[in-house]
Amino acid sequence: MNNSVIIKGTKSGIILLLDPSLDFAELKGKIADKFQASTGFLGDAVMALSFEGRKLSDQEQREILDIIYETTDLNIVCIVETDERKEAVMEKCLNERLMELSANTGQFYKGNLRSGQVLEVETSIIILGDVNPGAKVVSKGNIIVLGTLKGNAYAGVSGNIHAFVLAIDMEPVQIKISDVIARCPDRPKKAGKHAERNPQIAYLENGNLYIEPLSRDAINDIKLF
Repeated sequence: MNNSVIIKGTKSGIILLLDPSLDFAELKGKIADKFQASTGFLGDAVMALSFEGRKLSDQEQREILDIIYETTDLNIVCIVETDERKEAVMEKCLNERLMELSANTGQFYKGNLRSGQVLEVETSIIILGDVNPGAKVVSKGNIIVLGTLKGNAYAGVSGNIHAFVLAIDMEPVQIKISDVIARCPDRPKKAGKHAERNPQIAYLENGNLYIEPLSRDAINDIKLF
């Protein structure tokens, strides 16, 4: 059995044990063979990667990453240097990187949320429909409602003070961004179902929650963290 390349799996990623005596060109071939043979086992997980057994230059690490990308469906999001607390470091690195990625991504929900329904997500959420009275949307990121928001919207619940809530028709019972809560005052009902809608955005500034009409300046001030 050839042990020049060994893949060890952990709950947060993989550790690649490499023979220190092989020529690097030959080692790359064995790495490619190993990962090709392990494709079905590894799947398409998001992982951290660590190397053991051999000191690698930055260029050599990049070449090995290229091999992994070419031979598997793995998504390597960070490389962890050798450390006696390797598993804890890998888990921390992976979680931090996933948080960075989720800040710039989001998901869609198509349909209306009825009274009693709760939509809770880890990323930003775009709702293609209405959030009716009694419904609640909870997000660690931003909340965008391409319809009428009449229920509750809680954005940035993990403490993200840069999160915002945007709706085509903003009539919520309550809005919360990070730890700041605002209850919207009662407003007269619009005349007719085809009455003009005015998109609005809710955001935090200096610890205060503001709701204002959506404008180009407001869009330019949006920060994605």
